[in-house]
Amino acid sequence: MEALLVSTGVVALAEIGDKTQLLAFILAARFKKPLPIILGILAATIVNHGLAGALGAWITSAVSPEILRWVLGVSFIGMAIWTLIPDKIEDEETQVAQRLGVFGATLITFFLAEMGDKTQIATIAMAAHYGTPVLVVIGTTLGMLIADVPAVFIGDKLSAKIPMKLVHSIAAGIFALLGAATLLGAGANFGI
Repeated sequence: MEALLVSTGVVALAEIGDKTQLLAFILAARFKKPLPIILGILAATIVNHGLAGALGAWITSAVSPEILRWVLGVSFIGMAIWTLIPDKIEDEETQVAQRLGVFGATLITFFLAEMGDKTQIATIAMAAHYGTPVLVVIGTTLGMLIADVPAVFIGDKLSAKIPMKLVHSIAAGIFALLGAATLLGAGANFGI
Protein backbone atom coordinates (compact mmCIF):
# COMPACT_ATOMS: atom_id res chain seq x y z
CA MET A 1 0.00 0.00 0.00
CA GLU A 2 2.96 2.31 0.66
CA ALA A 3 4.04 1.96 -2.99
CA LEU A 4 0.60 3.08 -4.17
CA LEU A 5 0.35 6.04 -1.81
CA VAL A 6 3.90 7.31 -2.26
CA SER A 7 3.83 6.98 -6.05
CA THR A 8 0.45 8.75 -6.23
CA GLY A 9 1.55 11.63 -4.03
CA VAL A 10 4.98 12.13 -5.52
CA VAL A 11 3.75 12.13 -9.11
CA ALA A 12 0.76 14.38 -8.31
CA LEU A 13 3.13 16.94 -6.80
CA ALA A 14 5.83 16.54 -9.46
CA GLU A 15 3.26 16.91 -12.23
CA ILE A 16 2.11 20.37 -11.08
CA GLY A 17 3.69 22.79 -13.52
CA ASP A 18 5.15 19.93 -15.57
CA LYS A 19 5.05 20.11 -19.37
CA THR A 20 2.25 17.53 -19.57
CA GLN A 21 0.12 19.63 -17.24
CA LEU A 22 0.86 22.63 -19.45
CA LEU A 23 -0.13 20.46 -22.42
CA ALA A 24 -3.45 19.68 -20.67
CA PHE A 25 -4.04 23.43 -20.25
CA ILE A 26 -3.30 24.06 -23.94
CA LEU A 27 -5.45 21.19 -25.24
CA ALA A 28 -8.35 22.19 -22.98
CA ALA A 29 -8.16 25.82 -24.09
CA ARG A 30 -7.91 24.84 -27.76
CA PHE A 31 -10.59 22.12 -27.97
CA LYS A 32 -12.92 22.68 -24.98
CA LYS A 33 -13.74 18.94 -24.94
CA PRO A 34 -12.68 17.65 -21.52
CA LEU A 35 -13.79 14.00 -21.79
CA PRO A 36 -11.65 12.99 -24.81
CA ILE A 37 -8.71 14.91 -23.33
CA ILE A 38 -9.01 13.12 -19.97
CA LEU A 39 -9.40 9.73 -21.67
CA GLY A 40 -6.35 10.47 -23.82
CA ILE A 41 -4.32 11.39 -20.72
CA LEU A 42 -5.45 8.19 -18.99
CA ALA A 43 -4.64 5.93 -21.95
CA ALA A 44 -1.25 7.56 -22.63
CA THR A 45 -0.27 7.39 -18.97
CA ILE A 46 -1.27 3.74 -18.58
CA VAL A 47 0.80 2.74 -21.61
CA ASN A 48 3.79 4.96 -20.81
CA HIS A 49 3.94 4.23 -17.10
CA GLY A 50 3.10 0.57 -17.69
CA LEU A 51 6.23 0.28 -19.83
CA ALA A 52 8.20 2.21 -17.21
CA GLY A 53 6.94 -0.08 -14.43
CA ALA A 54 7.90 -3.15 -16.45
CA LEU A 55 11.37 -1.69 -16.98
CA GLY A 56 11.66 -1.03 -13.24
CA ALA A 57 10.67 -4.63 -12.49
CA TRP A 58 13.20 -5.94 -15.01
CA ILE A 59 15.94 -3.78 -13.50
CA THR A 60 15.38 -5.36 -10.08
CA SER A 61 15.95 -8.80 -11.56
CA ALA A 62 18.95 -7.82 -13.70
CA VAL A 63 20.98 -5.69 -11.29
CA SER A 64 22.48 -6.78 -7.98
CA PRO A 65 20.72 -5.39 -4.89
CA GLU A 66 23.78 -3.39 -3.78
CA ILE A 67 24.26 -1.69 -7.17
CA LEU A 68 20.50 -1.15 -7.48
CA ARG A 69 20.40 0.58 -4.09
CA TRP A 70 23.05 3.08 -5.21
CA VAL A 71 21.52 3.63 -8.66
CA LEU A 72 18.06 4.19 -7.18
CA GLY A 73 19.33 6.43 -4.39
CA VAL A 74 21.22 8.64 -6.81
CA SER A 75 18.25 8.56 -9.25
CA PHE A 76 15.85 9.81 -6.58
CA ILE A 77 18.25 12.62 -5.63
CA GLY A 78 18.60 13.48 -9.35
CA MET A 79 14.79 13.57 -9.56
CA ALA A 80 14.75 16.01 -6.64
CA ILE A 81 17.05 18.37 -8.53
CA TRP A 82 15.19 17.90 -11.83
CA THR A 83 11.86 18.71 -10.13
CA LEU A 84 13.17 22.17 -9.25
CA ILE A 85 13.80 22.97 -12.95
CA PRO A 86 10.67 24.43 -14.64
CA ASP A 87 9.36 22.73 -17.79
CA LYS A 88 8.43 24.31 -21.12
CA ILE A 89 5.98 22.90 -23.63
CA GLU A 90 7.18 22.37 -27.19
CA ASP A 91 4.90 23.85 -29.85
CA GLU A 92 5.13 20.82 -32.14
CA GLU A 93 3.66 18.63 -29.36
CA THR A 94 0.38 20.50 -29.76
CA GLN A 95 0.34 20.54 -33.60
CA VAL A 96 -0.57 16.82 -33.81
CA ALA A 97 -4.08 17.63 -32.64
CA GLN A 98 -5.21 19.06 -35.93
CA ARG A 99 -4.75 15.70 -37.70
CA LEU A 100 -5.83 13.11 -35.11
CA GLY A 101 -8.80 14.58 -33.29
CA VAL A 102 -8.90 15.48 -29.61
CA PHE A 103 -8.49 11.96 -28.14
CA GLY A 104 -5.80 10.90 -30.63
CA ALA A 105 -3.91 14.16 -30.24
CA THR A 106 -3.98 13.90 -26.46
CA LEU A 107 -2.93 10.25 -26.52
CA ILE A 108 0.01 10.84 -28.86
CA THR A 109 1.20 14.14 -27.41
CA PHE A 110 0.97 12.97 -23.79
CA PHE A 111 2.72 9.70 -24.57
CA LEU A 112 5.55 11.51 -26.36
CA ALA A 113 5.76 14.28 -23.74
CA GLU A 114 6.13 11.64 -21.00
CA MET A 115 9.02 9.87 -22.76
CA GLY A 116 12.05 10.56 -20.60
CA ASP A 117 10.03 12.92 -18.41
CA LYS A 118 10.65 13.04 -14.67
CA THR A 119 7.40 11.22 -13.87
CA GLN A 120 8.31 8.36 -16.22
CA ILE A 121 11.79 8.10 -14.70
CA ALA A 122 10.22 8.27 -11.23
CA THR A 123 7.90 5.40 -12.19
CA ILE A 124 10.88 3.27 -13.23
CA ALA A 125 12.73 4.08 -10.01
CA MET A 126 9.74 3.51 -7.71
CA ALA A 127 8.82 0.24 -9.44
CA ALA A 128 12.39 -0.95 -8.90
CA HIS A 129 12.47 0.38 -5.32
CA TYR A 130 9.18 -1.10 -4.13
CA GLY A 131 9.21 -4.25 -6.26
CA THR A 132 5.47 -3.86 -6.91
CA PRO A 133 5.28 -2.35 -10.39
CA VAL A 134 1.51 -2.74 -10.74
CA LEU A 135 0.83 -0.73 -7.57
CA VAL A 136 3.39 1.88 -8.62
CA VAL A 137 1.85 2.23 -12.10
CA ILE A 138 -1.63 2.55 -10.60
CA GLY A 139 -0.26 5.18 -8.21
CA THR A 140 1.63 7.17 -10.81
CA THR A 141 -1.38 7.07 -13.13
CA LEU A 142 -3.61 8.35 -10.32
CA GLY A 143 -1.03 11.04 -9.57
CA MET A 144 -1.07 12.17 -13.21
CA LEU A 145 -4.87 12.32 -13.19
CA ILE A 146 -4.98 14.19 -9.87
CA ALA A 147 -2.74 16.89 -11.32
CA ASP A 148 -3.94 16.96 -14.94
CA VAL A 149 -7.74 16.53 -14.74
CA PRO A 150 -8.23 19.81 -12.85
CA ALA A 151 -5.97 21.44 -15.45
CA VAL A 152 -8.36 20.28 -18.17
CA PHE A 153 -11.37 21.82 -16.40
CA ILE A 154 -9.86 24.92 -14.88
CA GLY A 155 -7.12 25.71 -17.35
CA ASP A 156 -4.88 28.72 -17.04
CA LYS A 157 -7.00 30.36 -14.32
CA LEU A 158 -5.71 27.90 -11.71
CA SER A 159 -2.08 27.87 -12.84
CA ALA A 160 -1.61 31.52 -11.93
CA LYS A 161 -2.82 30.91 -8.36
CA ILE A 162 -0.75 27.79 -7.49
CA PRO A 163 2.58 28.52 -5.76
CA MET A 164 4.60 26.41 -8.23
CA LYS A 165 7.91 26.97 -6.46
CA LEU A 166 6.48 25.66 -3.17
CA VAL A 167 4.84 22.63 -4.83
CA HIS A 168 8.05 21.78 -6.71
CA SER A 169 10.07 22.22 -3.51
CA ILE A 170 7.81 19.77 -1.66
CA ALA A 171 8.03 17.21 -4.50
CA ALA A 172 11.83 17.69 -4.63
CA GLY A 173 12.01 17.16 -0.87
CA ILE A 174 10.08 13.90 -1.13
CA PHE A 175 12.36 12.66 -3.93
CA ALA A 176 15.43 13.67 -1.87
CA LEU A 177 14.08 11.79 1.17
CA LEU A 178 13.43 8.71 -0.96
CA GLY A 179 16.98 8.95 -2.32
CA ALA A 180 18.56 9.34 1.11
CA ALA A 181 16.44 6.54 2.58
CA THR A 182 17.36 4.24 -0.29
CA LEU A 183 21.08 5.03 0.04
CA LEU A 184 20.82 4.34 3.77
CA GLY A 185 19.30 0.93 3.09
CA ALA A 186 15.57 1.58 3.54
CA GLY A 187 14.84 -0.60 0.50
CA ALA A 188 16.35 -3.66 2.17
CA ASN A 189 12.87 -4.75 3.25
CA PHE A 190 11.81 -4.80 -0.39
CA GLY A 191 14.61 -7.03 -1.58
CA ILE A 192 16.86 -4.18 -2.62
